[in-house]
Amino acid sequence: MNYSEQKAWKEIQRTLPENYRFTDSFSPTEEWWTWKGHKIHLDCFRNPRAEVKVIMLHGVGTNGRQMSMITGGPLAKNGYETIAIDMPTYGLTEVAKNTTVIYDDWIELGNDYINYELSRDSRPIFLYGLSAGGMETYDVACRNGKVKGIIGMTFLDQQNADVRNTTTRNWFMSRIAVPMLGVLNKTGFGKVKIKMSIASKMWALCNNDTAMKAFMKDKTSAGNSCTVAFLDSYMHHRLLCSPENFNVCPILLTQPEKDRWTPLRLSKPFLDKIRKVDVKIAMLPDGGHYPVEPAALIKMKQEIIAFIELSLIHISEPHETS
Repeated sequence: MNYSEQKAWKEIQRTLPENYRFTDSFSPTEEWWTWKGHKIHLDCFRNPRAEVKVIMLHGVGTNGRQMSMITGGPLAKNGYETIAIDMPTYGLTEVAKNTTVIYDDWIELGNDYINYELSRDSRPIFLYGLSAGGMETYDVACRNGKVKGIIGMTFLDQQNADVRNTTTRNWFMSRIAVPMLGVLNKTGFGKVKIKMSIASKMWALCNNDTAMKAFMKDKTSAGNSCTVAFLDSYMHHRLLCSPENFNVCPILLTQPEKDRWTPLRLSKPFLDKIRKVDVKIAMLPDGGHYPVEPAALIKMKQEIIAFIELSLIHISEPHETS
């Protein structure tokens, strides 16, 4: 299957500004990459003349095609090469048989894919992550060490009580169900699936009602179910390096102004601890968690491009002074 056969993203696309919609002459190419028995789907705008590559990581309510629509395509039109990864159990990626995917696999996959791209050529790589994908960019950067910049829609440390209480569906999920995940996983219930709309505030993914209806019907994104094992690994994940010691690359938070799921206050405590690299916060006017609002999309593209261009200047400085 490929995305040309799927209706969900096309319904969501109709809520985007017209110049953000794919056409017969401008659409991602679809590639497949084999990783540990998984057939990983990639949504790509390849450009061998591009100075940098932007690899995009979705969260627990979206997939690669939905990333391409609001980030990959717009950046491609501005001369960047972009690749959106469908992480195992999401999008069109085919999961290896008899495999239980956990969040740690997503981090390892991200690390290995960066190394794969660097084996093809040495162009600088930037990461962009939506929702849970934001902190995933951080963990992947910690693991890999070769990333030149990370951009996130949120940076959520699930060990923070406010983050957990705000992002889960209700107090029962936050204070009773989440602590029980580890017990359930260790006692043979790891493969049991839970709809993400039950575990989280998935209803707050997008502020456009038409788009939300399409999202919730889509089992490859917001309508997906995750195993107890995955949720346990995600909710109890320990960061691969402390924010106080992070020194890999600069960070940009693109924070939607009207995000009903993960407001700015959830990312601030984590970002405020980072001192060794530059951190910038850019507010996206009128934007929801998955922004379809024109003002938010325009501002996001502008901020990402400015961030990448400034980072490239800093990358080149050692060569200029040597």
